[in-house]
Amino acid sequence: MEYPQNGSRAYLTGIVLVAVLGGLLFGYDTAVISGAEKGLQAFFLGAKDFVYSDTIHGITSSSALLGCIIGSALSGICASALGRKKSLILAGVFFFLSACGSYYPEFMLYDYGVPTLNLLVVFNIYRIIGGIGVGLASAICPMYIAEVAPSNLRGTLVSWNQFAIIFGQLVVYFVNFLILGEHTQPVIESMGETLYRVSESSDPWTITTGWRYMFGSEAFVAGIFTLLVCFVPESPRYLALIGRDHDALMVLSRINGYDKACEILSQIKSTVEVKSERLFSFGIMVVFVGVMLSVFQQAVGINAVLYYAPRIFESMNMGNPMVQTVIMGIVNISFTLVAVFTVEKLGRKPLLIWGSIGMAIGALGVCLSNLVEVAPIVPVVSIMVYSASFMFSWGPICWVLISEIFPNTIRSQAVAIAVAFQWIFNFIVSSSFVPMYNMQLGDMGSSFGHVFVYALYGIICVIAAWFVYKLVPETKGKTLEDMTELWRKRDEIAK
Repeated sequence: MEYPQNGSRAYLTGIVLVAVLGGLLFGYDTAVISGAEKGLQAFFLGAKDFVYSDTIHGITSSSALLGCIIGSALSGICASALGRKKSLILAGVFFFLSACGSYYPEFMLYDYGVPTLNLLVVFNIYRIIGGIGVGLASAICPMYIAEVAPSNLRGTLVSWNQFAIIFGQLVVYFVNFLILGEHTQPVIESMGETLYRVSESSDPWTITTGWRYMFGSEAFVAGIFTLLVCFVPESPRYLALIGRDHDALMVLSRINGYDKACEILSQIKSTVEVKSERLFSFGIMVVFVGVMLSVFQQAVGINAVLYYAPRIFESMNMGNPMVQTVIMGIVNISFTLVAVFTVEKLGRKPLLIWGSIGMAIGALGVCLSNLVEVAPIVPVVSIMVYSASFMFSWGPICWVLISEIFPNTIRSQAVAIAVAFQWIFNFIVSSSFVPMYNMQLGDMGSSFGHVFVYALYGIICVIAAWFVYKLVPETKGKTLEDMTELWRKRDEIAK
């Protein structure tokens, strides 16, 4: 077998671009609900056999996150048993099935266009299947990229996966906007604290068809991703772990050149047997800090804004909410690039602290806009500030820290726990947003819910800034071995 003597940057780029498509699907699947949820709500409000409440709508809009918890929990098992490549193919299949099923949940079971409780259950099952794909992709895509990338490019290439997630959200905002076209979102009228109906003036197309096209559009991207993954190589680290050294050397040679590939393979083989320690070998604090980073990333409320962006902008009475959602997507992707290009210069902690403060200011702006009369541009800009602040801080930096902060010997266990908490709190925040947002109290009416929810998120942002300042170590410029020593010393001091 003849191995390439020189590595190919084009070959590496092609592999990474395919893997990054998994991140794009991650963002696409989690944000597609933003344009579809109101049409979906109007559709199921027409059900005769049950009452489609705010709570049910919140759970339905967030049901994919239940799948994310399952997928992330299974990702380690799948990656070890099936390999990285087959696991990515499996994720693509889940994405495709979810898109098709969410578009046509009645398939072979129920009458088309007739909303029932059973149909709602089936729809949520399809969304959970998509969530499993997201959970798998969220763990395995960066893992695959890290294992094929040369060490001097690894950080940069893994960071582009986060960029792809945000880009996927921007793509779906734009796709939803194009699908809606000249049509308008349904008008939902309140009939009391928990009862709603669809206004007779609502566009029937968005109730019967529009939301289906939005979910179904993901099938095209999922199909392309699944097909392309079939043509990329298996991770060389995984090949070495299962004893296929010649195949691993071939992949490494095509990326790095033969001489460097031999050196890398030797290093991989020397770490096949990895020493493991108990989860709390370095004390409780290291696990607590990692878990709380994940909790705060979700508890600051960003996904409630991303998933319900059109509804929020509509309540502000300033132009086309779908246009504003697309603009927000452009802002998000721009500020994600700020993090990508500054994290090694400014450090992790400063970005997190300033991002938390920026989010608190944005949330306060929206909160005050519902207490006093201001120009509609004020809450719109406040939401943009809130979202942009997250995108250069908690969005990408949380993932960077989780990959760096844990000592080598407990990393796999600790990361699994932290990621699981991230998806659990994502579900809690997303499913609770609509009921809280629509809460009414006395003379304030529905404004009370608007004030309450953003005041709550603003307070959590301030607490997050304090948490980072007091407890999170700076990892810029430190090796993984430095972090092991840091936590060992902290544990000794605590004892």
